[in-house]
Amino acid sequence: MRLDVFTLFPEWFEWFVAQRHVRNAIAAGSELRFLDYRETTPLGAGQVDDSPYGGGAGMVMRVDVVDAALRAAYGDTPAPRRTVLLTPSGRMFDEDLAADLAAEPDLTLLCGRYEGIDERVRDHLVTDAVSIGRYVLAGGELAAMVVADAVLRKLPGALGHADSALEESFTDALGGHPEYPHYTRPATYRGWPVPEVLLSGDHERVRQWRLERSRERGGTDPGGS
Repeated sequence: MRLDVFTLFPEWFEWFVAQRHVRNAIAAGSELRFLDYRETTPLGAGQVDDSPYGGGAGMVMRVDVVDAALRAAYGDTPAPRRTVLLTPSGRMFDEDLAADLAAEPDLTLLCGRYEGIDERVRDHLVTDAVSIGRYVLAGGELAAMVVADAVLRKLPGALGHADSALEESFTDALGGHPEYPHYTRPATYRGWPVPEVLLSGDHERVRQWRLERSRERGGTDPGGS
């Protein structure tokens, strides 16, 4: 996968690319770039925002600034590419969308800032508008890390072991439910024991117990409640 993130703060992602599964994805052939809107802005002094039409507090990132950044990266007539705007009003990010995006050979994430991005970016320059939750962040960088993390860990080689992602929360193996509880040593701590079934050595009982606990956590709705 070739993953590009457009942001005003590319240095924020230095921590992100240091994570083991991200390093593994890169070592397996994925490419990550973090592109600064200020580097290609058509305005002077690195300006990227302006006051909103109609009045109101705050500043809005300009459509010409975002368009210039995309054109600098992909040319005037770029090939079709999945381009995601991170915004609180977008489609809610979930496991299905993460899998969908992970199947793309090329993916672009656009981080907003200030009061947001000119709506014409959403209308004309992106394929998707995505939210990681119904709350407001100072910018799209943390949301971009969430999306990139969920997507990259699905790529071959990212987790180091192919079986690591088979029984995770919301996967088909668990019927779309959250993952079951995990325990490790010591077997008893402050009078809190590990469930006996996990110490039984009976793999089929363990499997059934885990599926039951997963269903309990998910309720009757596979999406959880």
